[in-house]
Amino acid sequence: MTDDVKIGLAGFGFGGKYFHAPLIASAPGVEFAGVVTKSPERQAEVAELYPGVPTFASLADLKAAGAQAVAISTPADTHIPLVHEAIELGLSVVSDKPFALKREDALGAVEAAEKAGVKLSVYQNRRWDSDLLTVKKLVETGELGSVHRFQSRFERFEPTTRPPAAGGGILHDFGSHLVDQALYLFGPAASVYAEQNGELDFFVAIKHVNGVSSHLIGSWLEGAPGPRYRVTGSSGSFVLEKPMEGQEHQLLQGLNPQTAGDAWGVEPESDWGRLYRADEPTAVPTERGSWDTYYPAFAAAVRGEGPVPVDPRDAVASTEVLDAARTSAATGQVVTL
Repeated sequence: MTDDVKIGLAGFGFGGKYFHAPLIASAPGVEFAGVVTKSPERQAEVAELYPGVPTFASLADLKAAGAQAVAISTPADTHIPLVHEAIELGLSVVSDKPFALKREDALGAVEAAEKAGVKLSVYQNRRWDSDLLTVKKLVETGELGSVHRFQSRFERFEPTTRPPAAGGGILHDFGSHLVDQALYLFGPAASVYAEQNGELDFFVAIKHVNGVSSHLIGSWLEGAPGPRYRVTGSSGSFVLEKPMEGQEHQLLQGLNPQTAGDAWGVEPESDWGRLYRADEPTAVPTERGSWDTYYPAFAAAVRGEGPVPVDPRDAVASTEVLDAARTSAATGQVVTL
């Protein structure tokens, strides 16, 4: 039998509590090695939710207790310092998004991990969203023909909520997912144009090297959200209206892949997207969402049995696009990469 990989978690705020801990704790081939947090309140939460899982005051203490890897889910401006600390301790690392607030910081961390011989990956869990997997399948099977425009939105109406400045603001909070998904589907960017309305919303246009145009919109104050995706090709267009797929909601309800069972990541038929060819639209079954595959794949990589689930150099490329978007929004100019 394969030994379980001991993975700890640094941080038990919203992201750590809901998006990492349940998936680490329920992942096959993984032992939840503990949580690094100095907060008595969060230590108590860990004890209540995960009886027997220890808490630690530092990454060094986590490592001394036998951990082989750690997931970093702390404020965004602490990601890179903690990634370097973990690498120096010999821990393999999963960093939450945004990986870094500047390209040079992202690249420095990747090079440090490569030099140390430890595994590094970025938690781009939304590559395994049910709706993105559906778009990916349509693109790869040629159902849309030659795709020329990809429109993608993260739009919410939360007037009292804003991403903290320490996290790079809305452009990094939503943009790190939107940009990663666009590059994942259509490859590297050739140029970037962006507009930003403070911390309320943004628009980013990417011209990919292969000629596809990606139009990405993020908003915290959109009372009438548009379609999550509209993908246009030479043979038709795919439109998915539902703003967000359901794995996040399942985790916020206290479910995990084990407790949800066959219902995990499954979208009801009423939420399926439609394929349009200027006639009666055809419903397209939504693929099963599979955030639950990330940590088993990362554990396998730590054991030397395969690649990390997200290449950290992909995060370097995404950060370069976000850097360019910030410059473009400030100057009104298209930025060539």
